[in-house]
Amino acid sequence: MRVLEIKGLTKYFYGLAALKGVDFHVDDGELLGLIGPNGSGKTTLFNCVTGILKTSGGKVFFKGKDITNWSPDIIYKMGIGRTFQLIELFPEMTVRDNMLLAIQESQGSMLGRLFKIMEDGNEKKALALLDFLKISHLKDEYAKNLSYGQRKLLDLGMVLMPDPKLILLDEPLAGVNRSLAREIVDRLLELNKGGCTFIIIEHDMPVVMNLCRRIVVLDYGEKIAEGEPKEIQNNDRVLKAYFGG
Repeated sequence: MRVLEIKGLTKYFYGLAALKGVDFHVDDGELLGLIGPNGSGKTTLFNCVTGILKTSGGKVFFKGKDITNWSPDIIYKMGIGRTFQLIELFPEMTVRDNMLLAIQESQGSMLGRLFKIMEDGNEKKALALLDFLKISHLKDEYAKNLSYGQRKLLDLGMVLMPDPKLILLDEPLAGVNRSLAREIVDRLLELNKGGCTFIIIEHDMPVVMNLCRRIVVLDYGEKIAEGEPKEIQNNDRVLKAYFGG
């Protein structure tokens, strides 16, 4: 089953094309890599899929439904979660409370959410996820006191709280030391084996090649390649985009 399908996605900024008729899909249970040089349109694509940016053309389908230019809150409630290049946490709140707040937007009205924040089910789920991510010992620590890698793990945990059907990860390993990067990769692989569907933007090519079974490559807003890691590594257009010539 196709969880996400993008057809002819186009985005202009002041007459300049950031995306030019991009087509690709993501199957249920897949871990798809989205790569390309800086400025190739990867984050813009994420922003168009999640409703943060309005598209200039093309269509976005989620589980067969046209969600093109829907509002971000509705898209989130439908089951698309994402992380950002700049981590978005509540620094003056504990790790545990960050996790609890992450699920509130998917649970009814604002008043209802305020009364549900301490709901046992959410509490147990938050602690279980923190344990899975191996940061449960930090549950009472303020988010501002975490290391950068620990913040990345908390960011991932917050995205997982509402059980999204599709998770978009924007450079989850950027700036993380090798040890914690390996931890994040291991957790992603385990989640994927459990059925989670991902699109991951990442500049660490060895990681992408080992993590993803299929990769889409953008350059100057266009899709220039799609295929298995070995195909991508030997693709002349991809090599030219990264290394010139």
